[in-house]
Amino acid sequence: MTDPLYRDDAYLRAAGARVTAQTESGGVVLDRSVFYPTGGGQPGDRGWLRWEGGEMAVATCVKGEGDDIVLVPQEGTALPPVGAEVEQLIDWDMRSRHMRMHTALHLLSVVLPFPVTGGAIGAEKSRLDFAMEDPIDDKDGVEAALNALIARDLAVTTDWITDAELDANPGLVKTMSVQPPRGAGRVRLVRIGTEAEQVDLQPCGGTHVARTVEIGPVRIGKLEKKGRLNRRVNIHLAE
Repeated sequence: MTDPLYRDDAYLRAAGARVTAQTESGGVVLDRSVFYPTGGGQPGDRGWLRWEGGEMAVATCVKGEGDDIVLVPQEGTALPPVGAEVEQLIDWDMRSRHMRMHTALHLLSVVLPFPVTGGAIGAEKSRLDFAMEDPIDDKDGVEAALNALIARDLAVTTDWITDAELDANPGLVKTMSVQPPRGAGRVRLVRIGTEAEQVDLQPCGGTHVARTVEIGPVRIGKLEKKGRLNRRVNIHLAE
């Protein structure tokens, strides 16, 4: 299994590791990973592996068998041998934008309190799809409310509950299309705001900023109708 270092420290940009396997598809498995694997609408990290005598450019990162995390090399890149000690470095600019976007989408689900039917995170544009029949008639108002939440400089923290506790509190799950991972006996929660003044609490395995002010200003992009009961809201980082 791979120890997911990003889960405890989303700001960790580099770390040493040991290669434990090469997959049949040509990927690399490490014993510990700063790379976030694709999941929950958030893309996998890219970056580099470096070892004595070699370097591998990482195109993306995906989930493998069991708890393995697989680094996918760019085409034509040499792989480090099994057992090699490597230094892993993520593309921090892309990761940090994903973190800012991901936290912003959580806040968007506060401003628009409707069931979420889908979503995607990107460095340039992100979106949430909502189960809502009526169109948004005040786009500027939604943008202003979202930026007001961001400017409150709320703390973003994590906690854990058991599968049974989540089952007893189904309202924590906002997403209809993606369910939180189960089977390990516990589920990770992301809280925005203090327990006394929290504005959002939901299961999430992704990476987030530590405080909302780090997101910076955002703007609401295109509003789209996706079926009779679905509305898509696109957001962009303003800087």
